[in-house]
Amino acid sequence: MARDLAATLAWAGAGTALCASALAGLSEREYGAASALPGWTRKHVVAHLAANAEALGNLVRWARTGERTPMYASPQARAAGIERGSLLGADELTRWFTESAATLAAAVAALPEEAWRAEVVTAQGRAVPATEIPWMRGREVMVHAVDLALGLTFADLPGDFLRELGEDIRAKRGHDAVPDVRGSLADVTAYLAGRPASGVTAADGGPPPTLPPWL
Repeated sequence: MARDLAATLAWAGAGTALCASALAGLSEREYGAASALPGWTRKHVVAHLAANAEALGNLVRWARTGERTPMYASPQARAAGIERGSLLGADELTRWFTESAATLAAAVAALPEEAWRAEVVTAQGRAVPATEIPWMRGREVMVHAVDLALGLTFADLPGDFLRELGEDIRAKRGHDAVPDVRGSLADVTAYLAGRPASGVTAADGGPPPTLPPWL
């Protein structure tokens, strides 16, 4: 079922605002502290988000012009860009995040109606309509706002977004590969995303198996 474009556009904007608010006023030391993602500092997370905005901008350009414009030159180039970004100073990195997000939002807003039906290809090689681009951005900024480990939790994210995210993760992981678990909407979604979720239990009441991080 196609996602509601107005909703995904709103989630992308709300997630961007959550990230921007979390980053406001961070010191260099705070910026360089560990995130909730193993092996990544907060700088890695923000560099990833900034590079992701530019990469999704490539897909917007593809949809608008019909010219094949991949998100990244290669997986290696993507990883190298994040590493380079993680070495930037706090102010420069925040500016990259802010400017790349604004540029993407403007490009999306200017996309003509017929371009939304164009087919583009994700970094994972999936062919999707351009209407998926706002959803791809929304889940990045929402989930990684929590990964910044600055006080936000999945419980702070909109319920309709969490429901959509949970279904997306189940589909991507494979419904047969996702165990039946119990818990609040926020905790179950966090669990499905491979994030800490202390309130989740297996159907038999015991601890559920650990899932690797998703996204």
